[in-house]
Amino acid sequence: MQGQEAASTATLSAQHRTDGPHGPSQGGGSARAVYAQAADPEASLPEGRFVDEVHNELRRHAPAGGEGTLDALVRRAADWAADERERYRALLGSEDGEGTGDLPEGHRDVLVRRAVLSCAPLSLTSGAWLQWLSAPGNADAPVVLRILALYASDVGAGHPGASRGNAYLELLRRLRLAENAEPTVRLTGDQRIADGAFHLPALLLAMSRRPDDFRGEILGADLCLRAVGLLPALAMVRQALPTEADWAAIDPAHQRNDGPVPAEQCRTAVDELLELEGERAAEAVRKGFAWTLATLRDWSEALHAELVAAGDPAFDMAELMRLRSREGAVYHHQFLLEGKPLATWLAECRTDPGPLLGVLARSKLIKPGRSGSSSLVKGLVSERGPMFRVFSPEDLTVVRRWIDSLPAKQPADSPDTAEQAGPSGPSPRTAAPGGGDALAAVARVLRTQPRSQGRTPSGLREAYHLLMRRTDTPALRSWALEYVDGWLARSRHGMDRTTMPLPERWGHEGLRPWLQSQHDRHGAEFEENAAIPLPSREAVVDDTVQTAPLTLIDGSWLQGFTDYEQASSAIGHSLFETYWDELGNGEPPLNHPLIYRDVLQEMGVELPPTASAEFARWSGFRDESLELPVYWLCVGRFPRTFLPEILGLNLAMELSGVGGTYRRARLALKAYGFNTRFVDIHNTIDNVATGHSAWAADAVDTLLSALPDAPGPGNRADVWERVRVGYRSLNPPSGVGARLAARRSRLTGRRR
Repeated sequence: MQGQEAASTATLSAQHRTDGPHGPSQGGGSARAVYAQAADPEASLPEGRFVDEVHNELRRHAPAGGEGTLDALVRRAADWAADERERYRALLGSEDGEGTGDLPEGHRDVLVRRAVLSCAPLSLTSGAWLQWLSAPGNADAPVVLRILALYASDVGAGHPGASRGNAYLELLRRLRLAENAEPTVRLTGDQRIADGAFHLPALLLAMSRRPDDFRGEILGADLCLRAVGLLPALAMVRQALPTEADWAAIDPAHQRNDGPVPAEQCRTAVDELLELEGERAAEAVRKGFAWTLATLRDWSEALHAELVAAGDPAFDMAELMRLRSREGAVYHHQFLLEGKPLATWLAECRTDPGPLLGVLARSKLIKPGRSGSSSLVKGLVSERGPMFRVFSPEDLTVVRRWIDSLPAKQPADSPDTAEQAGPSGPSPRTAAPGGGDALAAVARVLRTQPRSQGRTPSGLREAYHLLMRRTDTPALRSWALEYVDGWLARSRHGMDRTTMPLPERWGHEGLRPWLQSQHDRHGAEFEENAAIPLPSREAVVDDTVQTAPLTLIDGSWLQGFTDYEQASSAIGHSLFETYWDELGNGEPPLNHPLIYRDVLQEMGVELPPTASAEFARWSGFRDESLELPVYWLCVGRFPRTFLPEILGLNLAMELSGVGGTYRRARLALKAYGFNTRFVDIHNTIDNVATGHSAWAADAVDTLLSALPDAPGPGNRADVWERVRVGYRSLNPPSGVGARLAARRSRLTGRRR
């Protein structure tokens, strides 16, 4: 190695790679562990020490003095990003716009591959830290609606595979680097990615699972990333591959579909939060911003040094040998190189690959400068060779590039042999930027801290209040699971002996024909009941009041589909859009809970805030009026566990009023002079052609069409039965037998 490349390789001795995805040999895998746990859409992260350790990490880069003002931080982030992008573009070695003029053959591909992989943990989750900032208890707050609008843009609301992360996934696919990228949690097992690349997104995802503790810090981090825009390393990739990706979608600062500028959206949300919560929120925003910028700078510096070092083919070869040394050391005990078993060389390579590369370069396996004549990449890896398929095509490219870079063979005792063959010393990527393992304490708490069980709800009213937030405790989580199990047992009771609108079997034609027939039936029932007198004014008011605990959390059964990967999946994208519609698409005048409160006020009913304990305890609600709302709040927390049941419930909910019930409710409201906006808007957006009912049917069809017909667990018949139970769960039987079935199920759950 010579000059800058040799120096850069030497300076990488404190950077961030472990010898495995989850079990670091030198303490660098904590970020991967945190990332993996926080990526779970049903994740429940603890309070107490976990929150304290996250704050400790954030305080490492807390702003001080005038430099810490938000405007100053925004300018600093933008200026740094502009300079850093130019520094990365210079790695391409030319300023003619093509950026590849004076690079050695294959070097551009090395730079692009390493940069794209290193940016993957952050870019595949671009915007995901906003995923839980909306909750049933705050879904009518203007600042939350503004944040939700920003997030909806990030996930490409209403379209499958349209998130910013999906755009990045497509880039990985085009470069054939996506084998570990879907679902995103699998990325933690990709050993080509340095641990330091997980540091920033891991903590952001972890904070997203405790939104009540870190709302200001999350918004500060988001504002920083919008100010930075396209990651500097990706500016280099964009210059090299200008047409290989949807760069506007990947850039978090770029507006989508002629919408608002994301940085301006985020800044407006921040300003609204500061107006509501004052200096405490301002400090949290600045802290989140400063930490994000500092962590981003450390990581970018490490990555840049790595890319410079990768100019030497020996750097890639050393990394490859490290990655494969553990498995290889199990074999090759009989094959000797310079009197020592290859297995021993490989075992030592885990901490220092230089000696192995040196002995390989001097061996008969290698023809320096002539990979085409070297048995290491010819006979040994051929179809009849002893190492067939040990190396991937990408690996073989690395090996060939290294061999071709070797000078003519020198005597074995030449002092330059080892240096020319490859770098010596510890792994060049063993630690997080800045030294050590920055998230070790956070990961340790997640792994070992005994969680406080918390308070078990004493009844429906307390449960309703506690479930207003996204975060939970083990006791609340267990209670919610038991409640859902009991409710579904009640819904299953006697199902085969009663009229069930959904067909007994799902057909390949899907649910659209059935949906149309149900709509026709609703319309016919409306006409048949036209002569029935409308309910009294008192009955209308009472029904509106008793429905308030349900309607003021409209869409809460779908809250789990705000999770980043769920929100843009083939099934989940329409469920997220339904949730997004229920909350008014970010516009308070269209927000269903706010519209409903307007109707209540016309009736002379002033209710406490939905998230307050006073609301749940309000004496005007009958206890039974909270049964179904609590079920919604519980089941919505488990979008994976109860996916078929949620799809069935969603179909029942969206179809329930279209064509009949909403029309009759409109007549009653209008008869007594009340605003009909709430039922009007539902009768249109829930329509069976292009509305929520149609989307609900399509989501079920998407799930069922991918399942096997063959007998066995998880087959189409089993899952369809779960969908049917979910459909019935909107209005389960209420007799003694059904309630006993629910009680038995809850008791069984406690014993488990």
